[in-house]
Amino acid sequence: MNIKMSKKSFFLLTISLSCFAAQVLAQQKERRSSPIRFEKKMIASESNESVAVFDVDNDGKPDLISGEFWYKGPEFFDRFYIGEVKRFREYWDDFATIPMDVNGDGKMDFITGGWFNKSLIWRENPGNNGPWKDHIIDETGNVETVRAWDVDNDGHPEIVPNNPNLPFRFYKLQRDKSGKALGTFIKTQIAEKQGHGVGFGDLNGDGRGDFVISSGWLEAPKDVMKDKWIAHNDFSFEDASVPMIVTDVNGDSKNDIIVGQAHSYGLDWYEQTTKSGKIGWIKHNIDPFNSQFHTMDWVDLDGDGKMELVTGKRYRAHNGGDPGEKDMVGLYYFQWNGEAFVKQIISHGPYGVGKGIGVYFSIADLRGTGRKDIIVAGKDGLCVFFNEGNN
Repeated sequence: MNIKMSKKSFFLLTISLSCFAAQVLAQQKERRSSPIRFEKKMIASESNESVAVFDVDNDGKPDLISGEFWYKGPEFFDRFYIGEVKRFREYWDDFATIPMDVNGDGKMDFITGGWFNKSLIWRENPGNNGPWKDHIIDETGNVETVRAWDVDNDGHPEIVPNNPNLPFRFYKLQRDKSGKALGTFIKTQIAEKQGHGVGFGDLNGDGRGDFVISSGWLEAPKDVMKDKWIAHNDFSFEDASVPMIVTDVNGDSKNDIIVGQAHSYGLDWYEQTTKSGKIGWIKHNIDPFNSQFHTMDWVDLDGDGKMELVTGKRYRAHNGGDPGEKDMVGLYYFQWNGEAFVKQIISHGPYGVGKGIGVYFSIADLRGTGRKDIIVAGKDGLCVFFNEGNN
């Protein structure tokens, strides 16, 4: 069949196709910028404040690990005993869950620490449903919480406890020449004292990760294990979040700092500036109206290639003694729009309706959907927020 088209018809068709393409692009952009939908699922009413995600039993499916139990995926209904966690008033003495195969036996263990037991420990995965054995890494003093960062840039993370008012140290897992973990750690002290809060990232652009503490930042030397770290007392963040996020917020090729107030009101980012070769900082509010932003993460939740800030309130962080304790409980993510952070609510409301974030939470694709889910613990229970996308 021979079809002839006039120049006018061809022009109109071209215009129509262009308009349709523009409409599709606009719809795609709208879907990308629309809020993500989350489906909430309560897992347990336990009041532990830390949760991790890893494959406990090597069946290829992610499990949840929180406090004295691990919850078998994908349903997270069946739970198995790990071992005793002691309780002190409202607190379970378990303030982190860092997945790591510490002894190199192919089974994932985890590292935690306690404020009251004043120790950093690792719990050994037995490979069955029996109790996990505890191993003391070091008697560090009060552990606020723990994080893991690759401090020496060798591809393996070091363990970094936050010990307020005590020496600042990190711990390197020893390995043999083949890279197999040996179950023991080397301790490195880099400062005489630290406060509440810690972050990690390259602040001066020299390719080495620096530490952010509440009183300033510690510049990494060439040999991070042996040489002296240089203190820059540029700011005072008081009771800062763990972690503080080091990232280039505004795209000017200089890393900035995002910090929450863990036991008061405020969530801010500090823009890095340079004047006469000296680093300076400009404070910008993100959310001054909520309190107890004790922990956070910087992650691409909607798959658009841009990172979002995920954080919320730690419910009853000081057992009812902090500013804003009786305010609503909430879990949020914030999107950077090029000029400011835009707040999106995942969960908000009174106790039992809104959900807090605890002291250590996890983000992982639990169902293999390609979307990142949010798993939060806390004195208000253990909960999963399944990411249903924004289409």
